[in-house]
Amino acid sequence: MTYRFSGFSASSDTRQLLADGREVHLSPKAFELLLMLIEHRSCAVSKAELQERLWPLTFVGETNLPALVAEIRRALGDSAQHSAYVRTVHRFGYRFVAAVGEAASTRAGSDRAVRMYLTSGERQFPLADGAIMIGRAGDAAIRIDSGGVSRHHARIVVNGNQAHVEDLGSKNGTFVDGKPVTGTCLLMDGNEIRVGPMVLRFRVAPPTMATETMS
Repeated sequence: MTYRFSGFSASSDTRQLLADGREVHLSPKAFELLLMLIEHRSCAVSKAELQERLWPLTFVGETNLPALVAEIRRALGDSAQHSAYVRTVHRFGYRFVAAVGEAASTRAGSDRAVRMYLTSGERQFPLADGAIMIGRAGDAAIRIDSGGVSRHHARIVVNGNQAHVEDLGSKNGTFVDGKPVTGTCLLMDGNEIRVGPMVLRFRVAPPTMATETMS
């Protein structure tokens, strides 16, 4: 599902926040919180419920949730004093207050049109429009089960006929053709991408295999 509000769009499929078509960075937890608030916008959501869903079976400090809310507000250009999107319900929780339109995901149709993919040996990993997370975490679209790879190591963003890769502050870095990625790097057919100890090849051609888990 894609939710649209005041020039922004948030997709539960690609887990991507866009502002007038340009991506706005949010940490995975902040994006998850934003989706939760949007999906439950008909009412305020308590801090206890949000903490339980964001950090199940884990004790976290009282500042963790407000820090995520602050991150969302910065991304949306919102403020606690004059809330246009995320309103604080004092001594209770938060509520998403902007008008929201919904659109069904078009991911399935996009997948059939994908012409970009990564290769590792004989395996191929198609890249659809949107943000594709690479890392060791279970929510990574391309999961690399290696100790040298960070949980959220790198991200590839596909927009039409272009793809960019960016490092997400990983411990061992992301490299394109041997050069470290410090910002975003435009990918070209044949580029070698090294994610920790794993080497991937970026290709532009019809995909033939579904996304797999690397181990």
